[in-house]
Amino acid sequence: MGAHSKGAARDTRAARDTRAARAGRPEPAAPAGPAAAPSPPAGRDGYFDLLRAVALVRVVTYHTFGWAWAGMVFPSMGVMFGLAGTLMARSLRRPALTVIRGRVRRLLPPFWFWGLFVVTAMLVHGWMPGWQIVYWIVPLGDPPGSAWAEQAWEIVWYLRTYLWFVLLSPLLLRVFRLSPVVVLVLSLVPVVVLTYVWQPPEGRLGSALTDLATFLFCWLLGFAHHEGVLGRLRPLAVAVASLAALAYGGWYALAHQSAYGGTYDLDDNPLAQAFWSAGFVTLLMYAKEYAGLVGPSRSRLVTVFNARAVTIYLWHELALILAVPLIDRFWEVPAFEKYLPLESQWFMFGVGWILIGGFVLACGWVEDVAARRKPTLLPGGRAARMGA
Repeated sequence: MGAHSKGAARDTRAARDTRAARAGRPEPAAPAGPAAAPSPPAGRDGYFDLLRAVALVRVVTYHTFGWAWAGMVFPSMGVMFGLAGTLMARSLRRPALTVIRGRVRRLLPPFWFWGLFVVTAMLVHGWMPGWQIVYWIVPLGDPPGSAWAEQAWEIVWYLRTYLWFVLLSPLLLRVFRLSPVVVLVLSLVPVVVLTYVWQPPEGRLGSALTDLATFLFCWLLGFAHHEGVLGRLRPLAVAVASLAALAYGGWYALAHQSAYGGTYDLDDNPLAQAFWSAGFVTLLMYAKEYAGLVGPSRSRLVTVFNARAVTIYLWHELALILAVPLIDRFWEVPAFEKYLPLESQWFMFGVGWILIGGFVLACGWVEDVAARRKPTLLPGGRAARMGA
């Protein structure tokens, strides 16, 4: 637009303002363009905080009991990626590099602190790392590790996928805004291609591509919620599409068990995970828009879960690992052997949560330091969200 055009626009607006002032009424604001994002909500979102807390509890429950049906009851990873996508879209109202730098700063220090203990333990037990140890500094790929500690470090795939989504979000949000509904639907195509058309390569690249394709819809669904796209859709259309995705994901999981180790566990089946999570998380997010669902805004427990989400996620497997030898020692105490259900997995589940609480008290302060807050033993009302 040339200087003359800009001047004409200013003159036209000034004339409108003058006419409005003479009429004794304010000039109405110009409508926002298609790319304009809604104003961020004031305060915390209790409903989303509750979903994140439930997702973390479900993760610990699944890693304790190994129930294949747990992912269908509540697909935690899809929920967490959807919530993170919402927060990322809201933050991208600020310069992209600033947002990315803030996300990385909040993620890496807790990861380094946890990794220091895991890597040291593996080295003591004879592990010899190669150059791939750099992924323990920035987990753009799955960090290497010994089989002895696999239960502890295998969960890093979530941080790796989250980090890649953060880096790609400025581009993804720009593409999403071109045609939100079309892009959202097409985001399920990559996982279909990786299942039916092109087999991803083995190793880190293949794992990263598969996980990104599996949860791309959920991440973009977070964009759709923040941009107001989800709330503008008709209930019938959302219900039909969501139920169709759930039906296809559930059918694929049950009908292809032999191809995935004889189980319908969604964690072992990317296509089923993608469609089941897409339908489930869409219903959860749309329910908030349609019914105005809210969560417990003053729950201290939910606050702690959200402020220490990274700590709980990283350290929960170590807590479950340590619970086993600890319970073994209980057998040496006759009273414990007689009166405690030491053979029960529920007992291990309870001991695991006690140890997780200990890790939250001992290590959670790292999240405060990473977020440039004053370190606290337990967070109060002002808590940081995972990836916020």
